[in-house]
Amino acid sequence: MVLDDDTSKTPRNDSLIGNLTGYLDTRIDLVRLEIQQKVTTTFVSTIHGVTLAILGLMFVVFLSVFAGLALNSALDSSYWGFGIVAGFYLVLLVLVLVGVDKAAFQGMANKMLKDTIYKSDKRQA
Repeated sequence: MVLDDDTSKTPRNDSLIGNLTGYLDTRIDLVRLEIQQKVTTTFVSTIHGVTLAILGLMFVVFLSVFAGLALNSALDSSYWGFGIVAGFYLVLLVLVLVGVDKAAFQGMANKMLKDTIYKSDKRQA
């Protein structure tokens, strides 16, 4: 009878170990898929942001050249328009350096990135 109990528990233990192994394999696959999804989303967002930054920079550069040439034409000068545009950017730089501290940028970053890391994580309760 003791022999029957041991043999009856062995298939159950094998089944339990098989189920546990299957669960762990499935869980590992799920974590891998979640990581792949997050990496893909981050990559796409980065490429999108870089593209927008480059296009925005090009817009500002060409708008500045246009404004400089327009001011040159209006002032009947070959350089004062570009000097005025450069002075405008200098004033903006000084305002940002003196008037805006890192805490304001940190606050904006916290608001923009709030709930992005664990947003799609269903396990968080």
